[in-house]
Amino acid sequence: MAEIKAPKRPGRVTIRDVASDAGVSVAAVSKVLRDAYGVSDSLREKVRVSMDKLSYRPLASARGLRGRTYTLGILFPDMRNPFFADIFDGVTSALARTQYQAMQGVSVHANELVDAMIDRQMDGFILIGPNEESLRLVALAKRVPLVLVGHYEPGAGLLDTVNNDDQLGAKLVVRHLATNGYRRIAMVSLNQEPSTIIRQRELGYRIEMMEQGLGTAIQITRSSQTLRDVQSAIRKILESPDRPDALFCWTDLIAIEAISVATDMGLSIPGDIAIVGYDNTMYCDFAQNRLTSVDQSGELLGLQAARLLIERIEGRTEAEHFVVTPRIVARASSRRS
Repeated sequence: MAEIKAPKRPGRVTIRDVASDAGVSVAAVSKVLRDAYGVSDSLREKVRVSMDKLSYRPLASARGLRGRTYTLGILFPDMRNPFFADIFDGVTSALARTQYQAMQGVSVHANELVDAMIDRQMDGFILIGPNEESLRLVALAKRVPLVLVGHYEPGAGLLDTVNNDDQLGAKLVVRHLATNGYRRIAMVSLNQEPSTIIRQRELGYRIEMMEQGLGTAIQITRSSQTLRDVQSAIRKILESPDRPDALFCWTDLIAIEAISVATDMGLSIPGDIAIVGYDNTMYCDFAQNRLTSVDQSGELLGLQAARLLIERIEGRTEAEHFVVTPRIVARASSRRS
């Protein structure tokens, strides 16, 4: 019986193929790929045309041997929060005109996943809402360029941070609610340590409640992000004899669930209970939500994180801690008629 041979697989397009098609040297193509200093626009365009024509893609492992793979790791603690999509949009927009590509991963604790990404020669990392102690984050920054989004490390010189002013954001919520006549303002927070943004939001809430003369009404309920825990915590608040007249939820995801629970209990919003979220995600505008929320410019956070990481990779050593000024976007969920 004649041996059946598998069809020959087409070979991968190489840098030599690109050089031959463009009529330039291999060294010239290499300079374009490395974005080396002194490469003329005409040479760069000629090589790019040939790369597109031949569908050439640089082999990441080979580029890593030369010192850089142009891949960045973006790590999320979970994918339930729609605000993370806004941040990722900002990151990808910032990378659109660069050679860098973003690879995303999801992990409650970043260490093991980061190790796996480092093994794959990624050039740097953006950690969003990291659930790690400061010492571990600083240790990681000693190994690889690192930017944190949604975590405060103001004294850290080895890494960069991008945040909104979380304390101010919480103050704006309390101020808005007090101005609209609410007095028993409770906060639904996260029972997760060591989240520094949660600490800042709780602090801002406490400070502004005191400033508004509402210190005796301070009430913070902490819950995990699991649906059952959130529903149970909110129902318990709303069933209490001294039910608050307003809820400040630490994120829109929780606030939307609060709207659902309150509606299911037959409560009117905002007549019986005002509800305010944080992040100003796209779901706030939905007619069934009309959710007042704090806008912390997720896309801008992502843009700045990508910028800072590339600067780190390219040699900047002085730390930068970028802070966005939040604003409150008022909708029907907190406006008394």
